[in-house]
Amino acid sequence: MSTSARFDRGHTDDLISFLTASPSPYHAVANAAERLEKAGFRQLRETDAWDGSAGGRFVLRGGAIIAWFVPEGAEPHTPFRIVGAHTDSPNLRVKPLPDTGSYGWRQIAVEIYGGTLLNTWLDRDLGLAGRITLRDGSHRLVNVDRALLRVPQLAVHLDRSVNTDGLKLDRQRHMQPIWGLGDPQEGDLIRFVAQEAGVDAADITGWDLMPHAIEPPSYLGRDRELLAGPRMDNLLSVHAGTAALAAVATSAAAEPLPYIPVLAAFDHEENGSQSDTGADGPLLGTVLERSVLARGGTYEDRARAFAGTVCLSSDTGHAVHPNYSDRHDPTHHPRANGGPILKVNVNMRYATDGSGRAVFAAACEKAGVPWQSFVSNNSMPCGTTIGPITAARHGIQTVDIGVAILSMHSARELCGADDPYLLANALVAFLEG
Repeated sequence: MSTSARFDRGHTDDLISFLTASPSPYHAVANAAERLEKAGFRQLRETDAWDGSAGGRFVLRGGAIIAWFVPEGAEPHTPFRIVGAHTDSPNLRVKPLPDTGSYGWRQIAVEIYGGTLLNTWLDRDLGLAGRITLRDGSHRLVNVDRALLRVPQLAVHLDRSVNTDGLKLDRQRHMQPIWGLGDPQEGDLIRFVAQEAGVDAADITGWDLMPHAIEPPSYLGRDRELLAGPRMDNLLSVHAGTAALAAVATSAAAEPLPYIPVLAAFDHEENGSQSDTGADGPLLGTVLERSVLARGGTYEDRARAFAGTVCLSSDTGHAVHPNYSDRHDPTHHPRANGGPILKVNVNMRYATDGSGRAVFAAACEKAGVPWQSFVSNNSMPCGTTIGPITAARHGIQTVDIGVAILSMHSARELCGADDPYLLANALVAFLEG
């Protein structure tokens, strides 16, 4: 099955739509699920009994989705090929008592989620999105995608040293957005959200809400060879993994698959992955094991399947920055539109080893996709991903890869416009085996 021309610039156009429609992890998994349903997948509830018949299935839990396709003739011990990613991005999150303000300004109380670049949220028009929980335990998605909030920066006249000594932001005092004039009223924000969602405010008993930048993604540059947009870390990988899994499932009838392809998109990567929807939780292992058992498997079959399984942990990485090249390794300079990157750290901040490198290289060769290597400068700490967590928790071979970007953890990031579809092509080849 040829994969070299499966996705093209149209994939990047579709990524723009996906980013715009996914201002929160909950929206991202809903949109991924909708795309998979169009490819013939169906949702399973964790509380129901599962069958082991062939076909595509997915499980939703909060801001996480696990999807897989069982090909015809799959054995209980058939190994998995997993694309791993995460749905969350560093941002601001609404506090339990959100209504605050002073001096005639109405404000919203927020916490800082993950390692966001605080200054990128200043003087930016923000909407509000996420989910609300109703008294009966059901959830509703909310997306106020218009200019509602703003975190105003202090005027230079009142901070004359800002351009010489640098901007200094206090996470508690300086990051609370304004959203109107007057005195704060308890329950005001939730009454507003209830009106937007078309429900009674008294029925809202919980919420997971977050501001988002409303400026849409856009092509950038003289030749439109760059893409600027929000939440590319890591919805770029979620989108590519969803597209790749749907494509492989659609083509499976023409050529049998030797593996069971899987998409595992987790929440809470940006704050350590320790939750029931994070990579350090039991969700992935439980779903894979139930899939084995549903096909009549035993613990032995589960062990055999996991021993032959490989996961590509796909997350964004650092492109070499032209203004800060000294922060990068002197011999490893990933470039925009140079293809996906293989991420290596011998201290296991990334899970890649030589064997994993061979798996990734084979997938890129099959897809006709160029690829690059990334390592951190020895003088600087290295970030991490769901890769090492997945490898250690489930005992499966894991390889860390991704797309090289600039402005990581900014409210608006930058990548090469070709790299998203090059990544998706490589993922198709990997899932096909």
